[in-house]
Amino acid sequence: MDHGDVILRFQDVSFHYDHKKPVLTEASFSIRENAKLTIVGQNGAGKSTIFKMIMREIKPTEGEIHIKRGTTIGIAKQVVAKEDLEKTVLQLFTGAFTEKKYDIEKHIARVLDAVHLHAPLDKKVVAFSGGQKARLLLAYALIQEPDILLLDEPTNNLDAQGIDHLTSFLIDYDKTCIVISHDATFLNSFTHGVLHLDHFTHKVQQYVGDYFDVVEQIEAQIEREQRLNARMEKDIIDQKEKINFFSHKGGKMRKLASKMRSAVEEAEENKVDVRQEEKTIPAFSIDISECSTSLVQITSLTVMKDHKPTKKKVDVTVRKRHRVLITGPNGIGKSTLLEALASGKEKGAVMTPGVNVGYYRQDFSGLPMEKTVYETLEEVMEKPNRQDIFATASRFLLPGDKVQNKVGSLSEGQKGLLCFARFVLQKPTLLILDEPTNHINFRHIPVIAQALNEYEGGMIMVSHDHEFLGQIAMDQELDLGKL
Repeated sequence: MDHGDVILRFQDVSFHYDHKKPVLTEASFSIRENAKLTIVGQNGAGKSTIFKMIMREIKPTEGEIHIKRGTTIGIAKQVVAKEDLEKTVLQLFTGAFTEKKYDIEKHIARVLDAVHLHAPLDKKVVAFSGGQKARLLLAYALIQEPDILLLDEPTNNLDAQGIDHLTSFLIDYDKTCIVISHDATFLNSFTHGVLHLDHFTHKVQQYVGDYFDVVEQIEAQIEREQRLNARMEKDIIDQKEKINFFSHKGGKMRKLASKMRSAVEEAEENKVDVRQEEKTIPAFSIDISECSTSLVQITSLTVMKDHKPTKKKVDVTVRKRHRVLITGPNGIGKSTLLEALASGKEKGAVMTPGVNVGYYRQDFSGLPMEKTVYETLEEVMEKPNRQDIFATASRFLLPGDKVQNKVGSLSEGQKGLLCFARFVLQKPTLLILDEPTNHINFRHIPVIAQALNEYEGGMIMVSHDHEFLGQIAMDQELDLGKL
């Protein structure tokens, strides 16, 4: 695709929330009209911070951001605003325009198709499931056709067909699109380049090419920089040995040692800032507390039929080492069912007394956002141990400086890893998992799949990630759409 003028430019942009913890350092890059780029980097590297600066929600600490005059910007938000919950679908999308759009229903149909969602125009937003609300927000951004479209993890809550629909939409989208995503296959299908944020150096490097090519370029550059540093380090060590020898000789030799010392200091300063490849969490296991063999018996459950809650009889008993996959079309009530099971509000489910439930909500609304990471981990332990808390947090890439931060300050990916850190310390006997790979970096997913596959407790899961599910031996599938 031919790209036009520069529509967005970062010029020596630095940003920090804390002087000792920079997020970006002298970031410079430009994006042209019609370009499709992805932003990649380790969780917490600053991807969402860049989006906030583009949206003018925050200002850079230093440097300038130039946006072409008259440019419109749209972003798919993560949460529906409270004032929009009681609106109908038609009212929600009508509010996306300042002027009346006479063919609004045709445009709504087009963007709902792009996110693979069936939504009656008179249905209230509050009546949709969490996953459906996320799709509505994505469609809300798409319908505005902004000059710059910002998408943050847009494939979350989309099944394979939904991702195909969205991919086709973005390929045909003739304006600028910037995406944050961990879905490598999705990114490779339509992007023209990558902005790589390094969590170690806090710098941004711009690459041209499809996603898989760029990953190879990054790895090759890291290898080159490591080789260069190794050579420089060897030279520095040799020079230091000579300095040590000459400094004990006196006279001209001591002066020479002094000059060499200055040269070595300069060489150390000039060593390349080597970008660190995104870290992958190490293998881990989720132990279980003492429990009976039978954990929960489900004789009936509630599903949505024709947008109305309907009771259906089932016969499902979840035992230790028994895994149930909940499937069904969007809007059938999968997330609602998991929430009701976890909270004990599903009348047709009888939980065995003493069962320790670990619940992963796809939107993390169950996490205490105002508590620190330390407090959040401490509260799930039967016998809190400071050393275990710090060690476990570190294994899930939440090192000491993050442990005292509030949960609400974490990136979505870090919140996901925090949930698994909680499970390790909680030792649940029953895991209820709602889209546990949402927001998780693809490098971590095989490690998480292995831990779940080796888990000895009972498990009830909803997931659209077929590659992830292929790594876990599920014992039973309960298709809500066939009840």
